[in-house]
Amino acid sequence: MELLNYITSKVTLTPEECIAIDQAFKTESYSKGDLIIKPDSFSSKVCFIEKGLLRTFYYKDGKDITQFFFDEGSFTAPLNSIFYNKSEPYGWQALEDSVIRAIRYEELAPMLLKMPALQQMFFYASIDVLNVFVIKLESLQFQTAEQRYNTMVEMYPRILLRAPLGQIASYLGITQQTLSVIRAKR
Repeated sequence: MELLNYITSKVTLTPEECIAIDQAFKTESYSKGDLIIKPDSFSSKVCFIEKGLLRTFYYKDGKDITQFFFDEGSFTAPLNSIFYNKSEPYGWQALEDSVIRAIRYEELAPMLLKMPALQQMFFYASIDVLNVFVIKLESLQFQTAEQRYNTMVEMYPRILLRAPLGQIASYLGITQQTLSVIRAKR
């Protein structure tokens, strides 16, 4: 989904605002496997995924753990860097050839003040991201591995075709062997 189509599906903008937004968000292309942000680095990049699949991940005890998946029509941003002036513990990786539209938060903030509709759209987008976090937290706390798998497939219907099974297993907080057993039941 293209950036302006997404934004205008949520709020109404003037033609001039659309032009300003389109010019401010730069197009970036990444190949499958590319790192967009390295773990423990600083970035102020606010991204909208127009095409492809990204994952956020971190390292724990030398293991690569997938935190979230972000696909077409999703916004993501390194909140620790932008709002707390801390390095971002999560890396971002393209799992497919991907096209994102990116803007530095320092450039976006003044636009939000000038365009109340854009500010409202980012409020809605923030609620959507917060909801994804809540769903994952609830699934980790209250669901069995099989229920977590079903929740993931509901949220990301094509994820099994798009992401490596090891990354899916780490996202679910299970071993790859457990994932294979769950998938065999279906």
